[in-house]
Amino acid sequence: MAPFWKPDAAADPWRDPHAPAALGAPAQYPQEQPPPGPVLPEPQRRGKVRLRDLSVRLTVLALLSLLLVGMVGGTTAWYLGRTADEAPLLAEGTQLSEVSPGTSREPGSIADIAGRIMPAVVSIEVRLASAGATGSGVVVDAEGGYIVTNNHVISGAADVEGAEIRAVFSDGSGSTARIVGRDPASDLAVLKVEKPGLVAASLGDVGDLVVGDPVVAIGSPLGLAGTVTSGIVSALDRPVRLTGEGSDTNAVISAVQTDAPINPGNSGGALVDATGAVIGINTAIASVAGAGTTGGSIGLGFAIPIDTVRDISEELISTGTAVHASLGVNARTVTDGTRDGALVLNVEPDSGAAEAGVQEQDVVIAVDGEPVVSSEELAVEVDAREPGDTVTLELVRGGSSREVDVTLGVA
Repeated sequence: MAPFWKPDAAADPWRDPHAPAALGAPAQYPQEQPPPGPVLPEPQRRGKVRLRDLSVRLTVLALLSLLLVGMVGGTTAWYLGRTADEAPLLAEGTQLSEVSPGTSREPGSIADIAGRIMPAVVSIEVRLASAGATGSGVVVDAEGGYIVTNNHVISGAADVEGAEIRAVFSDGSGSTARIVGRDPASDLAVLKVEKPGLVAASLGDVGDLVVGDPVVAIGSPLGLAGTVTSGIVSALDRPVRLTGEGSDTNAVISAVQTDAPINPGNSGGALVDATGAVIGINTAIASVAGAGTTGGSIGLGFAIPIDTVRDISEELISTGTAVHASLGVNARTVTDGTRDGALVLNVEPDSGAAEAGVQEQDVVIAVDGEPVVSSEELAVEVDAREPGDTVTLELVRGGSSREVDVTLGVA
């Protein structure tokens, strides 16, 4: 290797930064030789006992000892069990203890209410040539044999030759029933049977109800006669639209809402308060039904208030028909994000609304000062009045509100 001061120092790989690098062999050191002297023997390690070093004989002896102890214990237990005294299988003159006679059923209990109202609730069977239906009904006049039910229960048999309606009572007896009158606008109908000894239900007053009051529903859900369920009044004055497939019912009622389980077949049955008085006729349920399934109770049942039932039933028994007030418009529920109301879709010619100047696309937001937030509420407000009554409508038209007076006609 040339020193760096020589002319060819640039060819030296230690000076050339681009020259390849390589590691050399490890350094070698001479081994030191032990000093000469006598060689001492290595110290012997102390012996240790290991499990694998145990004698096979000792292991076999331990296992035989365990088996002997088990055999002695099992033999002793078997012998003591065989020699112990056994109780006889039979004991002559044995008498079982008795509970105190009768369970207390206080007046107003569900059992008490059911026992008093059950004889007045009937099952309704509708038989057609190729189909049938079931529902419930309530005896409201024992002497006349009048039974109240829902129109949608019996409408399929109305004016149909060969159709038969039968009322089945709590004692199992039955009687043919005839339609006295029916009212699709309230979903009520009255039947008449020729049967002595009927028991009529006591009719209450919806005005005495408050939300949270206990109620009992009695009827024939899914054809199971005499079924009793209980719950509370969940809401009052709930606007509910009633329409049914295969029925001409088209009604909006101000319903009593209850969480007492109500199912198909309960329609026309009794909703009873804690005094045993009927405060509504069960008529509809809200349900969640999927494809291919039948909706059942989800705790949202609706009954026609007994005040409405009483008025309509009396009209049907007296004349066979019921009269309702009419505004003369068709409407649907709308909102502008701030206010809700009933949008007028069309106005019937020569109706009270037409004479008062109500126009299509008007939005009704109040009746006689009471807010209206849906088409159902508008229908309920009108139906609560009589033909010939005058109501004041508050309308929104072109972004501004105005009031008009409308004289109601006959529906």
